[in-house]
Amino acid sequence: MNKIKNNALTFLGYNTAELIDFLNQLAWNLVLSALIILLGFWFTNMLGKFIEKILTKNKTDKGLVTFLSSLAVISGKLFFTLTAMAKLGIAVTSFVTVLGAAGIAIGLAFSGTLSNFAGGIMILVLKPFKVNDTILAQNIQGLVTDILIFNTYVLTDDNKVIILPNGPLINGTIINFTKENKRKLVVNVLVGFGKNMDILRKEVEELLSENSMVVKDTIPTVEVTSINEKNAAVAISVWVKAAEFSSCSVTLHELIYRLLNKEGNLVLKQNNSKNEPN
Repeated sequence: MNKIKNNALTFLGYNTAELIDFLNQLAWNLVLSALIILLGFWFTNMLGKFIEKILTKNKTDKGLVTFLSSLAVISGKLFFTLTAMAKLGIAVTSFVTVLGAAGIAIGLAFSGTLSNFAGGIMILVLKPFKVNDTILAQNIQGLVTDILIFNTYVLTDDNKVIILPNGPLINGTIINFTKENKRKLVVNVLVGFGKNMDILRKEVEELLSENSMVVKDTIPTVEVTSINEKNAAVAISVWVKAAEFSSCSVTLHELIYRLLNKEGNLVLKQNNSKNEPN
Protein backbone atom coordinates (compact mmCIF):
# COMPACT_ATOMS: atom_id res chain seq x y z
CA MET A 1 0.00 0.00 0.00
CA ASN A 2 2.83 2.41 0.83
CA LYS A 3 4.53 1.50 -2.47
CA ILE A 4 1.41 2.50 -4.43
CA LYS A 5 1.16 5.71 -2.42
CA ASN A 6 4.81 6.56 -3.12
CA ASN A 7 4.30 5.87 -6.84
CA ALA A 8 1.35 8.24 -6.83
CA LEU A 9 3.58 11.00 -5.57
CA THR A 10 6.10 10.67 -8.42
CA PHE A 11 5.84 11.45 -12.11
CA LEU A 12 8.58 10.35 -14.51
CA GLY A 13 10.91 10.05 -11.59
CA TYR A 14 10.10 13.53 -10.21
CA ASN A 15 8.30 14.26 -6.99
CA THR A 16 4.80 15.39 -7.95
CA ALA A 17 4.57 18.10 -5.33
CA GLU A 18 7.94 19.55 -6.33
CA LEU A 19 6.99 19.36 -10.00
CA ILE A 20 3.74 21.23 -9.35
CA ASP A 21 5.62 23.87 -7.36
CA PHE A 22 8.13 24.23 -10.21
CA LEU A 23 5.39 24.61 -12.84
CA ASN A 24 3.55 27.13 -10.66
CA GLN A 25 6.74 29.13 -10.19
CA LEU A 26 7.52 28.93 -13.92
CA ALA A 27 4.03 30.10 -14.84
CA TRP A 28 4.29 32.96 -12.36
CA ASN A 29 7.71 33.95 -13.75
CA LEU A 30 6.35 33.85 -17.29
CA VAL A 31 3.53 36.17 -16.31
CA LEU A 32 5.93 38.54 -14.53
CA SER A 33 8.35 38.48 -17.47
CA ALA A 34 5.55 39.28 -19.87
CA LEU A 35 4.44 42.15 -17.64
CA ILE A 36 8.01 43.41 -17.40
CA ILE A 37 8.30 43.42 -21.20
CA LEU A 38 4.90 45.03 -21.80
CA LEU A 39 5.08 47.64 -19.05
CA GLY A 40 8.79 48.21 -19.60
CA PHE A 41 8.41 48.83 -23.32
CA TRP A 42 5.45 51.13 -22.65
CA PHE A 43 7.45 53.05 -20.04
CA THR A 44 10.43 53.25 -22.40
CA ASN A 45 8.32 54.68 -25.22
CA MET A 46 6.80 57.22 -22.84
CA LEU A 47 10.29 58.10 -21.59
CA GLY A 48 11.45 58.68 -25.15
CA LYS A 49 8.52 61.02 -25.79
CA PHE A 50 9.14 62.79 -22.46
CA ILE A 51 12.82 63.36 -23.29
CA GLU A 52 11.87 64.63 -26.74
CA LYS A 53 9.29 67.01 -25.23
CA ILE A 54 11.67 68.37 -22.58
CA LEU A 55 14.56 68.88 -25.00
CA THR A 56 12.29 70.50 -27.58
CA LYS A 57 10.88 72.82 -24.92
CA ASN A 58 14.44 73.84 -24.01
CA LYS A 59 15.11 74.60 -27.68
CA THR A 60 17.71 71.85 -28.01
CA ASP A 61 18.99 71.11 -31.51
CA LYS A 62 16.40 68.94 -33.25
CA GLY A 63 19.01 66.44 -34.42
CA LEU A 64 20.20 65.94 -30.84
CA VAL A 65 16.59 65.57 -29.67
CA THR A 66 15.82 62.70 -32.06
CA PHE A 67 19.18 61.06 -31.38
CA LEU A 68 18.89 61.07 -27.58
CA SER A 69 15.22 60.05 -27.53
CA SER A 70 15.79 57.09 -29.85
CA LEU A 71 18.92 56.09 -27.91
CA ALA A 72 16.94 56.16 -24.65
CA VAL A 73 14.21 53.96 -26.13
CA ILE A 74 16.67 51.36 -27.46
CA SER A 75 18.64 51.29 -24.19
CA GLY A 76 15.47 50.99 -22.11
CA LYS A 77 14.09 48.13 -24.16
CA LEU A 78 17.39 46.27 -23.88
CA PHE A 79 17.37 46.76 -20.09
CA PHE A 80 13.83 45.44 -19.62
CA THR A 81 14.51 42.51 -21.95
CA LEU A 82 17.50 41.45 -19.83
CA THR A 83 15.42 41.94 -16.65
CA ALA A 84 12.68 39.66 -18.01
CA MET A 85 15.27 37.04 -18.93
CA ALA A 86 16.68 37.15 -15.40
CA LYS A 87 13.18 36.65 -13.99
CA LEU A 88 12.84 33.50 -16.06
CA GLY A 89 15.97 32.12 -14.45
CA ILE A 90 18.19 32.73 -17.44
CA ALA A 91 21.67 33.65 -16.24
CA VAL A 92 22.04 37.21 -17.51
CA THR A 93 25.72 37.27 -16.60
CA SER A 94 26.30 34.24 -18.75
CA PHE A 95 24.28 35.81 -21.51
CA VAL A 96 26.35 38.99 -21.32
CA THR A 97 29.53 36.92 -21.33
CA VAL A 98 28.41 35.02 -24.40
CA LEU A 99 27.35 38.28 -26.01
CA GLY A 100 30.72 39.79 -25.24
CA ALA A 101 32.51 36.76 -26.66
CA ALA A 102 30.44 37.12 -29.80
CA GLY A 103 31.04 40.87 -29.87
CA ILE A 104 33.99 40.62 -32.22
CA ALA A 105 32.05 38.56 -34.74
CA ILE A 106 29.01 40.80 -34.39
CA GLY A 107 31.21 43.87 -34.70
CA LEU A 108 32.71 42.58 -37.92
CA ALA A 109 29.30 41.65 -39.29
CA PHE A 110 27.83 45.02 -38.36
CA SER A 111 30.91 47.16 -38.80
CA GLY A 112 28.99 49.45 -41.13
CA THR A 113 26.21 49.87 -38.56
CA LEU A 114 28.68 50.66 -35.79
CA SER A 115 30.42 53.11 -38.08
CA ASN A 116 27.08 54.81 -38.75
CA PHE A 117 26.39 54.98 -35.00
CA ALA A 118 29.78 56.61 -34.38
CA GLY A 119 29.11 58.91 -37.31
CA GLY A 120 25.81 59.99 -35.78
CA ILE A 121 27.56 60.91 -32.53
CA MET A 122 30.23 62.86 -34.42
CA ILE A 123 27.59 64.77 -36.37
CA LEU A 124 25.87 65.82 -33.15
CA VAL A 125 29.15 66.74 -31.45
CA LEU A 126 30.94 68.48 -34.34
CA LYS A 127 27.74 69.92 -35.86
CA PRO A 128 28.82 70.21 -39.51
CA PHE A 129 25.11 70.70 -40.15
CA LYS A 130 21.83 70.64 -38.27
CA VAL A 131 18.17 70.00 -38.99
CA ASN A 132 16.75 72.47 -41.57
CA ASP A 133 20.17 73.11 -43.11
CA THR A 134 20.61 72.67 -46.86
CA ILE A 135 23.64 70.52 -47.63
CA LEU A 136 25.42 68.79 -50.50
CA ALA A 137 26.97 65.46 -49.48
CA GLN A 138 27.46 62.09 -51.14
CA ASN A 139 26.32 63.75 -54.39
CA ILE A 140 22.96 64.45 -52.75
CA GLN A 141 21.66 67.97 -52.19
CA GLY A 142 18.65 68.80 -50.07
CA LEU A 143 17.17 69.91 -46.76
CA VAL A 144 18.14 67.97 -43.62
CA THR A 145 14.90 66.84 -41.96
CA ASP A 146 16.11 64.31 -39.35
CA ILE A 147 19.41 63.22 -37.79
CA LEU A 148 18.96 59.75 -36.28
CA ILE A 149 21.35 57.28 -34.65
CA PHE A 150 22.38 55.54 -37.86
CA ASN A 151 21.06 57.70 -40.70
CA THR A 152 20.36 61.27 -41.77
CA TYR A 153 17.25 62.09 -43.80
CA VAL A 154 17.53 64.65 -46.59
CA LEU A 155 14.58 66.08 -48.55
CA THR A 156 15.44 67.07 -52.13
CA ASP A 157 13.88 69.89 -54.14
CA ASP A 158 11.72 67.40 -56.06
CA ASN A 159 10.33 66.01 -52.76
CA LYS A 160 12.41 62.83 -52.58
CA VAL A 161 13.52 61.58 -49.17
CA ILE A 162 17.15 60.40 -49.32
CA ILE A 163 18.50 58.37 -46.39
CA LEU A 164 22.24 58.85 -45.95
CA PRO A 165 24.28 56.57 -43.63
CA ASN A 166 26.04 58.65 -40.98
CA GLY A 167 29.41 56.88 -41.29
CA PRO A 168 30.22 57.75 -44.93
CA LEU A 169 28.43 61.07 -44.48
CA ILE A 170 30.69 62.39 -41.70
CA ASN A 171 33.82 61.02 -43.41
CA GLY A 172 33.03 62.66 -46.74
CA THR A 173 32.94 66.21 -48.01
CA ILE A 174 29.94 68.20 -46.79
CA ILE A 175 28.89 71.52 -48.29
CA ASN A 176 26.58 73.41 -45.95
CA PHE A 177 24.75 76.16 -47.84
CA THR A 178 22.96 77.58 -44.81
CA LYS A 179 25.75 77.51 -42.21
CA GLU A 180 26.18 81.20 -42.92
CA ASN A 181 23.27 83.60 -43.28
CA LYS A 182 24.17 84.81 -46.77
CA ARG A 183 25.44 83.43 -50.08
CA LYS A 184 26.97 85.04 -53.10
CA LEU A 185 24.85 84.84 -56.25
CA VAL A 186 26.57 85.46 -59.59
CA VAL A 187 24.52 86.16 -62.70
CA ASN A 188 26.63 85.89 -65.87
CA VAL A 189 25.39 87.69 -68.98
CA LEU A 190 26.67 88.63 -72.43
CA VAL A 191 26.14 92.31 -73.16
CA GLY A 192 26.44 93.77 -76.63
CA PHE A 193 28.95 96.56 -77.20
CA GLY A 194 27.63 100.05 -76.67
CA LYS A 195 26.26 99.58 -73.17
CA ASN A 196 27.75 102.12 -70.76
CA MET A 197 29.14 100.19 -67.77
CA ASP A 198 28.68 103.08 -65.35
CA ILE A 199 25.01 103.34 -66.28
CA LEU A 200 24.70 99.55 -66.06
CA ARG A 201 26.14 99.52 -62.53
CA LYS A 202 23.75 102.25 -61.43
CA GLU A 203 20.74 100.49 -62.95
CA VAL A 204 21.69 97.18 -61.32
CA GLU A 205 22.23 98.81 -57.91
CA GLU A 206 18.84 100.54 -58.10
CA LEU A 207 17.17 97.30 -59.16
CA LEU A 208 18.74 95.18 -56.42
CA SER A 209 18.29 97.75 -53.68
CA GLU A 210 14.53 97.30 -54.03
CA ASN A 211 14.64 93.51 -53.65
CA SER A 212 13.96 92.19 -50.14
CA MET A 213 16.00 89.01 -50.73
CA VAL A 214 19.23 90.97 -51.19
CA VAL A 215 21.40 91.49 -48.10
CA LYS A 216 21.31 95.24 -47.51
CA ASP A 217 24.77 95.64 -45.94
CA THR A 218 26.51 94.46 -49.12
CA ILE A 219 27.16 96.20 -52.43
CA PRO A 220 26.44 94.39 -55.71
CA THR A 221 29.27 94.35 -58.23
CA VAL A 222 29.18 94.51 -62.04
CA GLU A 223 32.42 93.35 -63.65
CA VAL A 224 33.53 92.61 -67.18
CA THR A 225 35.14 89.18 -67.11
CA SER A 226 35.96 88.74 -70.81
CA ILE A 227 35.31 90.22 -74.26
CA ASN A 228 35.17 89.03 -77.86
CA GLU A 229 34.54 90.67 -81.23
CA LYS A 230 30.79 90.97 -80.57
CA ASN A 231 30.01 90.90 -76.84
CA ALA A 232 31.34 91.52 -73.37
CA ALA A 233 30.88 88.91 -70.65
CA VAL A 234 29.61 90.62 -67.52
CA ALA A 235 29.36 89.05 -64.04
CA ILE A 236 26.76 90.61 -61.74
CA SER A 237 27.43 89.54 -58.14
CA VAL A 238 25.13 90.08 -55.21
CA TRP A 239 24.79 88.66 -51.70
CA VAL A 240 21.42 87.11 -50.87
CA LYS A 241 19.84 85.39 -47.90
CA ALA A 242 21.05 81.79 -47.80
CA ALA A 243 17.60 80.37 -47.06
CA GLU A 244 16.17 82.04 -50.19
CA PHE A 245 19.05 81.38 -52.59
CA SER A 246 17.19 79.19 -55.10
CA SER A 247 14.11 81.40 -55.40
CA CYS A 248 16.27 84.53 -55.40
CA SER A 249 18.40 83.14 -58.23
CA VAL A 250 15.37 82.65 -60.45
CA THR A 251 13.88 86.04 -59.58
CA LEU A 252 17.07 88.03 -60.09
CA HIS A 253 17.86 86.33 -63.38
CA GLU A 254 14.47 87.40 -64.70
CA LEU A 255 14.75 90.95 -63.32
CA ILE A 256 18.22 91.47 -64.75
CA TYR A 257 17.13 90.01 -68.06
CA ARG A 258 14.27 92.51 -68.29
CA LEU A 259 16.54 95.36 -67.28
CA LEU A 260 19.34 94.66 -69.72
CA ASN A 261 17.27 93.45 -72.63
CA LYS A 262 15.43 96.73 -73.10
CA GLU A 263 17.66 97.50 -76.05
CA GLY A 264 17.48 93.96 -77.42
CA ASN A 265 21.23 93.38 -77.26
CA LEU A 266 21.47 90.96 -74.32
CA VAL A 267 22.21 87.23 -74.51
CA LEU A 268 21.96 85.30 -71.22
CA LYS A 269 24.55 82.70 -70.32
CA GLN A 270 23.90 79.69 -68.11
CA ASN A 271 23.91 80.63 -64.43
CA ASN A 272 27.24 79.97 -62.77
CA SER A 273 27.18 80.76 -59.04
CA LYS A 274 30.90 80.09 -58.71
CA ASN A 275 30.21 76.49 -59.72
CA GLU A 276 28.05 75.99 -56.63
CA PRO A 277 24.78 74.07 -56.91
CA ASN A 278 21.61 76.00 -56.15
